[in-house]
Amino acid sequence: MAQISAEADGVARRLRDSMSRGVLSFPLTSFREDGSLDLESCRTCLTATLATGPGAVFPACGTGEFSALNEDEYRAVVTAAVEVSDGRIPVVAGIGYGWAQALRFARIAEDAGADAALLMPHYLVEAPQDGLVEQVRRIAAGTRLPLIAYQRGQVSFTVGSLRRIAELPTVIGLKDGHSDLDRLQRLTLAAPDGFLFFNGAATAEMQARAYASVGVPAYSSAVHAFAPEIANAFFNALRDGDDASVTKLLRDFYVPLVELRDRVPGYAVSLVKAAARLRGLPVGPVRAPLLDPGPDDLADLEAVLDTGLALVGAAR
Repeated sequence: MAQISAEADGVARRLRDSMSRGVLSFPLTSFREDGSLDLESCRTCLTATLATGPGAVFPACGTGEFSALNEDEYRAVVTAAVEVSDGRIPVVAGIGYGWAQALRFARIAEDAGADAALLMPHYLVEAPQDGLVEQVRRIAAGTRLPLIAYQRGQVSFTVGSLRRIAELPTVIGLKDGHSDLDRLQRLTLAAPDGFLFFNGAATAEMQARAYASVGVPAYSSAVHAFAPEIANAFFNALRDGDDASVTKLLRDFYVPLVELRDRVPGYAVSLVKAAARLRGLPVGPVRAPLLDPGPDDLADLEAVLDTGLALVGAAR
């Protein structure tokens, strides 16, 4: 990464250090029952999140219902995360859609004081590799924020394209949601020294051991938004090589959670919010087109949550 800017290099180093010490947390965005943004509850939940020692927070990303936020709401959510974090850990804000709109969000995040931005997959259309690179290039040219590209869905970088975006002075990493470990290994081997990689699979703990085996130990945790005790216990066990604890948590908590998640599209977020409400966090409902879980699924979620908390000696 010889061409990386000094500012981006500083953020990359800070992220590398912080993600070795704590979970990467993706906060929920709180809404009232009428669907309006509840900013004070966002602050309350962020304060509770920071008290559990995450390595970094990623507000207004997938778990935070980025696609349901308008620009004013986005500004308020990212500003709140920056103010509550108060420089203690990195704040990486989600941005997305086409490059022009993503750049508008990036500039809002930059003005709000975010440390970096996570560039989520663009909207709807598939694109050739040159187009994917151009999308990143245009955004990088319009903001000083260091960027982490997120490949998932219709976005998948080849080795050649990764090398091209890694040459941009503010692109510091890649988050992967495809879980193609052969392809990911090729990307990690082709990347310049110091380039960051993140496991961004759905319920990333399920594949954390596999990702770590190809040199990608860092992962995002939606579970941290409602059960930091479980997320931190898993992180510590994985880091310390406690395979027995990792296996037990996967078998008795994460697998049942994923099986419940897979029942209904959108449950990757809806169940997280429902579980947070079960823990007494004022996150409110999801916004359409997502739907909150029904009574039967909610009862199953409660049982899974109670089992997970019992495994780590925590109470609901």
